[in-house]
Order: sequence, then structure tokens, then C-alpha cells
Amino acid sequence: MLAGPLLAAEEEVARANLAVIYPDIGEPYRSVFGAIIEGVEDRARGKVSGIAIPMGGNPPSLSDELRKRDVKAVIALGRSGLKAVASLDKQFTVVAGGMLSVPEAEAQSMLVQSLAPEPALLFAKLRDFAPFVKRVVVVYDPRQNDWLIRLAREAAKAQSLELQALEAEDLKSAVRRYQEQFASLHPKHDALWLPQDSTTVEESAVLPMVLRESWGQSLVVFSSNAMHVRRGALFSLYPDNIEIGRFLAGAALAALQPGVQANRGIQALKQVLTVVNTRTAEHLGLNLRASQQRIHLVYPEH
Repeated sequence: MLAGPLLAAEEEVARANLAVIYPDIGEPYRSVFGAIIEGVEDRARGKVSGIAIPMGGNPPSLSDELRKRDVKAVIALGRSGLKAVASLDKQFTVVAGGMLSVPEAEAQSMLVQSLAPEPALLFAKLRDFAPFVKRVVVVYDPRQNDWLIRLAREAAKAQSLELQALEAEDLKSAVRRYQEQFASLHPKHDALWLPQDSTTVEESAVLPMVLRESWGQSLVVFSSNAMHVRRGALFSLYPDNIEIGRFLAGAALAALQPGVQANRGIQALKQVLTVVNTRTAEHLGLNLRASQQRIHLVYPEH
């Protein structure tokens, strides 16, 4: 008896209009947001409105503009996009992406997809590229990455890896943590994971020191930041922007379904591609050609 009305409701949701709110910013970010919007359009069956937010300011009466366009759900990209939707009327369903993290209190009312790769996927790549590794060491600032390390602990346990997660809340203690670890890490069974963390993976002093020491010890280092692979880390995972758009559109439409409990909170990135450094792999004696996993980008560039 209810099948007809339920199917009609689902069809109406599938054709709902979506809006993507994103910062009006130059390259390379403009192309990134453009690819995400392309993915949203590919997944959605209704109209998709892209609304660029001027940097440093919010458009007036955004709620009125969205109502005029008959928008049912909003996808906010980047910190500026999230800030712009903070004052929206409660009638709009919101999902967010295109940022590393937000305070967990802010993510309680919506799904926020982080740009930090899912630890389980990173660990699966590690097991594939360096199957001898039994322990992963990570130095992190809990103010930035406490949520990510919780996921990492579960992922490590599921993949029979030992995870040693060490807290450091300032640059000095981060350097001390690394120095202590380099005195005891063993290249035959240990690996170092670099999260996206401005405290513990500071780019000008800490990162060069870590990469230099790990090279000297022939230690596997992998990163959540693809740019670190260009500088010498073995591998990373980076965003597949079109797939991110498809995911966010699907999440927004799912949240509109009547009677469906929408996902909320911070979620790590699962729509990823793989980048490797072949020079580092050769130095470590690893044969990446034997990998069963697809590699999408290689450094050094040939």
C-alpha cells in the first residue's frame, strides 16, 4: 500500500535542486572546486547551482537566494563556504567538504568530509608496498588530529598493525618526539606516518629533518600530504575531486530522504588516488611494480 507514495517521495528527493557554496578564489583551488562541482552534477538529477562566495565577505540574504532557486540541500566547500552557510535558515540540509577539519562541536549538526585520507586506506597501501612493516609511529597534535587518531587506532587493530601515537602540542616537543623515535626505530619493521598537522609536521624545519633522518636510516615514511611525496616520502593518498563531488551529492540527497537518519560528524576522505616516489622506493629496496594497487601519480616526474 505504501510502496507507491514511498517511491514517489524517493524520486522527488533524487531530483531535488542542490547548491554548492564555495570560495571565489584563484588557481589551483578554482579548478579543484570546479571538479568537485562536476562530480556533484554527475551524481545529482536535479539542478545544481554553484555560488561563489567573495573572500572576506558573505553574500547578503543567502537563504533568500537559495529559496528563489528552490534549493533543498547545500554543499559547503572550504572554510569560507562553511562560514557562509552558518547563518542559513534551518530548513536547508547542509553537508560540507574541502577542508582538513573543524572543531568537533561544529560537526555535530552536519556531515563534514575532511581532506585527511582515511587511515585504513593508508595502512592498506603500506601493507601492500612494505609488507614487512609491523608498527606505525605517528607524532600528532591532539588539538588538530585527535579524531583522526581514533580512526587510526581502529584501522591499525583491524589490519594487525601496532600504532604508536605520540602527542606533541608545540614545535619543540614535536622535534623531541622525533629525535627519541629515530634513536629506536627499526627499518625492518617500523614505519613513520606524517599526518596533515601544522604543529608536528611543520614544513620549514621539522619535515626536512624527518625526511633527512629517515633517508639515512632507510626507514619507510608515508604521509597524508601528497606534497611530501615530491620531497621524499614513499607514498601518499590525495583527493579524487570528481568522486568527492559525487559522494557529497549522494550524502546531501540521502539526508533529504524522509525518515532517514542523516550521517553527522567528521568523516575521513575515502575518495582518493595514489602518489608514490620511485626514487625513495628504489633507495628502500621496494619493488612497487609488484603492487596489486593502482598508482596514479609518480615522483620524480619523468
